[in-house]
Amino acid sequence: MKTKTFRYGIHPEERKHLSKDAPVIKIEAGEFVRIPLSQHIGAPAEAVVRPGDRVKAGTLVGKASAIVSANIFSSVSGEVVAVESGETITGGRCMHVVVKNDFEYAEERLEPLISPSREDIIKRAREAGIVGMGGAAFPFDVKLSVKNPIATLLINGSECEPYITADYRLMLEKAEGVLRGVRLVAAALGAAETVIGVEANKRDAYEALKKAAGDDVRVELLKTKYPQGGEKQLIYALTGKKVPAGKLPGDVGCIVTNAQTAYALYEAVDLGKPLYERVVTVSGLAVAKPGNYFVKTGMTFAELADAAGVCAQYVKAVQGGPMMGISMHSLRPSVTKSSGALLLLTEDEIRSIAPTPCINCARCASACPMSLMPMKIDALILKDMVNEAKAYHPELCIECGCCAYVCPAKRPLVQSQRLAKKLIRSAGAK
Repeated sequence: MKTKTFRYGIHPEERKHLSKDAPVIKIEAGEFVRIPLSQHIGAPAEAVVRPGDRVKAGTLVGKASAIVSANIFSSVSGEVVAVESGETITGGRCMHVVVKNDFEYAEERLEPLISPSREDIIKRAREAGIVGMGGAAFPFDVKLSVKNPIATLLINGSECEPYITADYRLMLEKAEGVLRGVRLVAAALGAAETVIGVEANKRDAYEALKKAAGDDVRVELLKTKYPQGGEKQLIYALTGKKVPAGKLPGDVGCIVTNAQTAYALYEAVDLGKPLYERVVTVSGLAVAKPGNYFVKTGMTFAELADAAGVCAQYVKAVQGGPMMGISMHSLRPSVTKSSGALLLLTEDEIRSIAPTPCINCARCASACPMSLMPMKIDALILKDMVNEAKAYHPELCIECGCCAYVCPAKRPLVQSQRLAKKLIRSAGAK
């Protein structure tokens, strides 16, 4: 079967076999959960509980404090013991609501919606604290509140990062729920057509969705390639449209969201369940039982590692995928709404070679899905030539890591693009 794709990109070793065949297993939290009040892009939520308050799973503990913000809910029942500062996966700090788990698993839910209107769906997305669960964590109600007409809703089922299989297992095991959520997203947007893109290495999930989908949802097979799940790459692969520089997908009549976000909307609308749990892949050669786990937000990554087991010495812990994930300083931070994976990588799985000077091979330019010239930006930024670097448009870089992956000199090209963006923004601000 012919697959759809975009220009350039790479095909790194997938390593999805480690967790691909592991059904989703629910694991319970320990004695305490530490729930961050900043689990999204935008303003942190404001705590609405105090020490001594009793809460249930689904009780509002943090209220959205701005238009771009999101509600936060307790993931267990028990007693609030503290509202205090705690560390995040990036090494920063934010306020956390600490709940002592009573292990009674009492729940509090919103009222399920019957035949919801567009406005009802958007309002429920905000009430339930839904954010983009593919990693961006952008408040979903804001994304749904588009002003331009939307011709095509695209659902990202590619999950193109190596190791990660959380969305794959969800699509395979909960195809009906995913499709119900997809239809709710389409209703909120008024989309004329809906397309789900699934990579060819997930053919059984593709078949499950295709079997469950009706005439109103089209399921397409995508070429297995990275970064197939990039927003602009997915739009081009499935529609042939190019999003112009400086524009958003809505400007070409498209909106992209991922499968797990759609499933969360189904739960919020039909079941009244706020977002406080998600599927997370735990993988890597240091993991004894690589798999996919249904995890409560506020659990620590250390608890997640204990549940999966650690069988070897790992030298790097990564939240997310190996290409765009965050290297963690410890496993003490909490799982959030956007935590898609925990990777515990051994020495054999990482590249610890020191970078050498650029050999001008241009492999990075040949791999870049945005058609940039990373080697030029890298060289100019190292010489503090910010204005000259600006001419190569580093602001268009999606930081996918293709350039660094193919570089034979092992240049830290992603970091160079990030630095270029920062310096250009600083110069503009001045």
